[in-house]
Amino acid sequence: ASCVQYRLVVRDVKTLQILQLYTCLDQIQHIEWSSDSLFILCAMYKRGIVQVWSLEQPDWHCKIDEGSAGLVASCWSPDGRHILNTTEFHLRITVWSLCTKSVSYIKYPKACQQGIAFTKDGRYMAVAERRDCKDFISIFVCSDWQLLRHFDTETQDLFGIEWAPNGCVLAVWDTCLEYKILLYSLDGRLLSTYRAYEWSLGIKSIAWSPSSQFLAVGSYDEKVRILNHVTWKKITEFEHPATIANTKTIVYKEVEKSPSVETERLSFPPARALASSLFSTQSKYDISQVPVSLQYIKPVADRANPKMGIGMLAFSPDNCFLATKNDNIPNAVWIWDIQKLKLFVVLEQLCAIQSFQWDPRQPRLAVCTGNSKVYLWSPAGCVSVQVPMEGDFQIASLSWHSSGDSMVLLSKDNFCVCYLEREEV
Repeated sequence: ASCVQYRLVVRDVKTLQILQLYTCLDQIQHIEWSSDSLFILCAMYKRGIVQVWSLEQPDWHCKIDEGSAGLVASCWSPDGRHILNTTEFHLRITVWSLCTKSVSYIKYPKACQQGIAFTKDGRYMAVAERRDCKDFISIFVCSDWQLLRHFDTETQDLFGIEWAPNGCVLAVWDTCLEYKILLYSLDGRLLSTYRAYEWSLGIKSIAWSPSSQFLAVGSYDEKVRILNHVTWKKITEFEHPATIANTKTIVYKEVEKSPSVETERLSFPPARALASSLFSTQSKYDISQVPVSLQYIKPVADRANPKMGIGMLAFSPDNCFLATKNDNIPNAVWIWDIQKLKLFVVLEQLCAIQSFQWDPRQPRLAVCTGNSKVYLWSPAGCVSVQVPMEGDFQIASLSWHSSGDSMVLLSKDNFCVCYLEREEV
């Protein structure tokens, strides 16, 4: 699904044929599929309205109007039959049921980066709350929205919450002004508290491993610390220096090359497809000899949100690799071997990393850097792929299909679908 101002377009993934076209009341600012892909939600935050469309019954439609309360966020519950709307100023979360048309309210949700978290099985929801100048967590049962647990957290200014994939442990982390991560059980018991240091900017990003055995914590000191699920103590830390000296680390460096054109194929004026490839610079990867010095940017110390520290973290679906980005070294992706707890590969790009995401089915990482190329890494090697489009198509973000056979590449005004051929085993 994609939206063009107030129009919602639903296409077939394989053929890109338009299956449905819906017209909303205003410009769409957020779209989201229900978990079973039968409904799609369109939020118009400026108007305080959510519209829901059915794929099975195109004539059926639903409109939720928050009225004067306003709307700043909207999402599906895991069952795909309830919608959670957060009102302006985070006064409350309204839970709307599509089946019974009933409404429930959750008071005092906290305005933070990640204030709502569902367990992977969809049974429980944790909500960060702020009341009487203190942080609290409420855990709800998603089947009937009954409160299971309510407890206060030992945080100064809670910044985010995230469940482990197995749904047994909730990670809660504090504002970047204080390095503190707290781990709570489903019944609200504090299992452990971890602090790496004090009196300096703290946690910037976290990621659970798919097996729930490891918690990776990225911080402003340019390190990733890996905590284990038994004692919740640090088992190792990964540093991100500007010089790669270890001879066992492979460094792939992106280099530009001019496209070679056979003179027999040249015609004047050149064919449009050939013209676009003629004047677009192509790139490939070379393996650099270590030691390698990476481009390092010294952050501006007197600005808010300095570009430093570990801004992105992601585990591969098989639990074997961890990809990281250190914002001080914006052009590099670091890939760590989790079995050996060592640096495995560094990808050194020509432009700053915008986004990366693992293939959901295998250890294959897709990277984009704001140009018209998508980069793919797997243990077998590395490749740069030019998007065959006319004009300037700058990829800002990407998203894999759940099958791993295709991905959507998004620019500011366009999108394209990249199809990957599956290797025959």
